Formats: sequence, C-alpha cells, structure tokens
Amino acid sequence: MRSLYADHVLERLQFVTEGTLQQRLLTCMQTAIAEGVFPRATRLPATRDLARELSVSRNTVLNVYENLMAQGYVTARTGSGTWIAENLPEGSLNSQRTPEPFTASPRSLAAISKRGASLLGHANASPYQWGAFVPGAPDVTQFPHKLFSQIQARLSREPEIDRLIYSSNGGCPQLREALADYLSVARSVRAEADQIIITEGIHQAVDLVTRVLCDAGDTVWIEEPGYWGTRNLLRINGLKIQAREVDAQGIVPDLAPRARAPKMIFVTPSHQYPLGVHLSLERRKQLLDLARKHKTWLVEDDYDSEFRFSGQPFPALQGFEPDAPVIYMGTFSKTLYPALRIGYLVVPKSLAQPLRIAAAELYRGGHLLVQRALAEFIQKGHYVAHIRRMRKLYSQRRRFLAGLIERYLGPAFMPQASHEAGLHLVIPLPAGCDDVAIAALALRRGVKVRPLSQYYMLPQERRGLLLGYACVDERQCQDAFGTLKACLVDAGILRKEGVERV
Repeated sequence: MRSLYADHVLERLQFVTEGTLQQRLLTCMQTAIAEGVFPRATRLPATRDLARELSVSRNTVLNVYENLMAQGYVTARTGSGTWIAENLPEGSLNSQRTPEPFTASPRSLAAISKRGASLLGHANASPYQWGAFVPGAPDVTQFPHKLFSQIQARLSREPEIDRLIYSSNGGCPQLREALADYLSVARSVRAEADQIIITEGIHQAVDLVTRVLCDAGDTVWIEEPGYWGTRNLLRINGLKIQAREVDAQGIVPDLAPRARAPKMIFVTPSHQYPLGVHLSLERRKQLLDLARKHKTWLVEDDYDSEFRFSGQPFPALQGFEPDAPVIYMGTFSKTLYPALRIGYLVVPKSLAQPLRIAAAELYRGGHLLVQRALAEFIQKGHYVAHIRRMRKLYSQRRRFLAGLIERYLGPAFMPQASHEAGLHLVIPLPAGCDDVAIAALALRRGVKVRPLSQYYMLPQERRGLLLGYACVDERQCQDAFGTLKACLVDAGILRKEGVERV
C-alpha cells in the first residue's frame, strides 16, 4: 500500500510537466511542504520506500532529498531519517517579506473579487503566535485555567435560556456591568453598562464602527507606524487612509486640514503600537478639539494599558473630558489569552443602540456562557489579581531582555521609547538596512521577531525589530537572544570582533 505522501506526489506530478523527472518531483515536494500539505516537523518516508512507491530509481529520490536539505526544507536526523523542517526557507513563507500585491491565476480571477484580492495582497498575519520573540503574545500558561474552568462548569450545569440563544443586546449584561465598574476605576473610563458592546476582539470592533459610521471613500487617519490589522480592515471597508507621523509625543495631527477632515482617527494613546510612546497632554487636547470642531470620531485602542511597570499610569483618552467624541476599544487577548476572543467597545450614549443593532445583524453574537463566566471572574477579584501577578512577571522579563540588549548589543540598540510598559521592545537598526531579511534569517533559526518596517504604510528609512518577551522565560530568552545576536552579526549589523558571547 502506498503512503499518503506518495499518493499526493503522484497526483501532483500529472500537472507538473516541465523539466526532468527529478526536477518535477522536487517541485512537487517543495510545493507540498510550503503549502503545509506535508506538515512541518514530520518524518518523510525513507528514500528506498518512496522510490518503490513512485516507481522511480532510489538515486532520483536521494537527489531530491539532498536538494530539499540544501534549500532548508528538510533536515536529516542521525538514525531517525529525514524530517520536514520546523522553520521553512524564506522564499516559501508569505510572512517573511513585505506582501506583494495579490495576483490571481486566470482560473481564480472569476472567484476572487477586487476587494478580496486587495485583502489577500496585504495579508500580514503571522502563522507564529508563540515563542521567542513573538510580539504581543502573553504567557497563556500562567492563566488560572482550572479556576476559570470551574466557574464555567458550574454555570453550564443549569444554563439560563438567554445564555444559549443569539445575543442581540450587546453581549452578556453581567459582563458589561463588570466592565463598566472595572474600567471606571482602572482606566478612568466614563461609561455605563448600556454603553458597552461585547465583541470578538479588536478586529471585529474596528469592522463594526467603520461599517456603521463611515461610508466608502471617507477619510480616516491612522498612526504611522501602526497596527497593520487595523489598516487592512479600513482598506477592505473602502476607506481612504492617511498615515500620520508618530513622534515622541504620539500622533502628529494636522490641526488645519486643507482637504476634507477625517471621519475617524485611530490612536493608541496609552502605549503607541508599535513604538511604545504615549500621547502627551498637549496632543490629547489637540485631538479632542479637532474632533469636536470637525465632527470626527477618535477611536482609542487601549490594547495593553494594564501592563505599565513604573511611573504614573496614563488614563484613557475617553475619560479625559465629559462627553468626549471617543470610541474606546479594549480586549482580553493580552490580559488573559487571545483564543478567548472577547473584546469590547465603549461608545457614546447616542451610538449605543445603533451599534448594538448593527452588531446583532452583522455578527449574531454568542459565547454568552463564557462571557458570564468572565463576568464572575472579574466581579470576584480574580481578574485584578491575575493582572497584578502578570504585571510583576512581565516586568521582570522586560528588565532581563533590556539587560541583554544593553550588555551584548550596546546603547545604540536600546529602545528609544520608555520601556516600562507593554509586552514588547523595539530595538533600532541602522536606517535603510533590510530588517525584513534579518527577521527571515532569525525565523529560519527558530527566533520569531517582527520587522519594524512592515508596520509603516509609506516607504521610509527607519528600521528595527520587535521583540516580544512576555511568553519567554529567562532561559529561553537568553538562548534566543544569542541566536538573534548571531543573525545581526551575519547580516553585517554587528561586528564579530569584540562582541561578547551570550
């Protein structure tokens, strides 16, 4: 009986007609590995077995395996055979280069719309969401899963009917009440429970407010650099995006826009993503004045404000003034864990009912049992206690990573913004260097960093690397940092001579 690997290769060979048999076989296996049909870190059949199943010479298969190994698709383990690599070569991964505009094959043109092609052409979500140094990944192993499961199990034994049907009122009432109480104390947010709408994270929140409050062609401002996920959602919803520079005080607004004023301004005031600066008092006043004057909505993404490790906490922009024209977005992805898929909007009272209705029409909300469990988790003090523990842990890990940077790379590579908040650091690199190539090199060696240049909408010379530290203990951090330093040496960013070993 043939293996599944052989079956797949034989099917593919029918459609690959150019080149010698060895070249065709190599192409088929490269494609299958790159597309994930042959999963990473799995063992390939022995060359003798695969040759017999394909009815080709063993030398042909041996040559194919050697080519795959030379290109980084597979590795050989002594006494254990040939295994597909965990980290594939740069050319096989969508996430390792700045995305090129999507070009559909003639067969797929009829199936994919222009809007769909634009979305695919700018897709930037990484397949790597855990490990050193994935930015923004919390340590999900530290969450009190047993406690939360006990709450869920108890509530699930005799669930109320309204927790088993669609949500049409903006989410679980108890969770909205718990959030209103928590946000007023922790973030100085001015909100009643009826102003809160539960979402499945920041992406859904952005999608909801732009669909309801903007028309195609409306102008919106975003931070430059900024979160690519927000940028892509705005693009797919047909909005005209204008990137506004971020300096040491935060976003730089155009106080007298000559063209049409923006319908929305998307900001991360407490901890700018990705640079880490906070929005100054002067800029906050300027944005609020501009928004009131031009009837613009400020959309505040408060994605990781709980993790400030020293100094005075920065309150939310939403609570800065009464009746501020601010739509506030938050999430539990950083404080608890991303797969929970629970976020929230705090909206002005005039928008609460329209956005609740729109959310029900667009998304048919659910997960009410989990939301009810989360409400109890917050109300009984478990949420605040968990944040307190994680703040201490992340602070230690941040100091450890900053110490490695200062000791082994030097002051020139220290983060330029204050590094006493958040879940990642940005190390600057020489202007104009290829930070995408450096990130790809690090990924091939098992270290997952993000290039700063990919967070910019417009071409510029600034370069750097985002290093997430939250989900990496000190031993893993030190090992991964040694690998990253070697990548910087190999890329010519660091001189090999005189560089201390990690």
